Amino acid sequence: MKLNNLTKPNASANAYGQQQTQSPILRGFKLFLAGLTIVKSSVSMIFGNNSLQTVGELAYGLLETPSYNLVAQHLNQDPACAELIHNRYIPPAHDLEILLTYPTDSLGYIYAARMKKMGFDPNLHAGMTAQSDAEYVELRLSQTHDLWHIVTGFDTSLVGEIGLQAFHLPQFPYPLATMLVANSLISTTLRAPEMLPQLLEAIAQGFLMGKTAKPLFARKWEEEWEKPLIQWQMELNIQPI
Repeated sequence: MKLNNLTKPNASANAYGQQQTQSPILRGFKLFLAGLTIVKSSVSMIFGNNSLQTVGELAYGLLETPSYNLVAQHLNQDPACAELIHNRYIPPAHDLEILLTYPTDSLGYIYAARMKKMGFDPNLHAGMTAQSDAEYVELRLSQTHDLWHIVTGFDTSLVGEIGLQAFHLPQFPYPLATMLVANSLISTTLRAPEMLPQLLEAIAQGFLMGKTAKPLFARKWEEEWEKPLIQWQMELNIQPI
């Protein structure tokens, strides 16, 4: 992912337009390298390597393909999403200790408690910016990934992760989600076939939940930390796992 710590003057330029100005040879070479990265990370996942580094490599490879530009184009059709993408909205760093002073049923408290319990860094993406709409979409999704877990109720087990990825698909054509779901099905078939019913059930649940829920991408969760989690779920028409 081409993320930078300094905002570029032309940050709002769409990556698709940039790709069209590249020479065919350079573009072809980049697609070739992206393809190798996608194959390498996919094979690693099929054989059980589901580390964040491997997922990051897969996302990086996919960003060089047209798939992420199509996601950005799809989301830009919604005014709220388009505003978020255009402004490259990234909230200030999260202070977990402050969030833990919020009511215990609030999204902010539940998020902070979850992050502290699991030892996750809530500000892993601090200072990052994106040059293109496609890169911003992946950055924002990565930044809010744990919030989507909380709102949908999917846990962070392998099955829960894939259920959440399936949730994305009826909301927008998310290429990373399609690859993760596909890789999980192949890996489970080969390495743990007894888990297939559970995995398929999670995929079905996630897809149905994502289809009936209101769009989540444009939500500025961080500006309404105090709102109760159950209120978020009711407003978004989510029946959590």
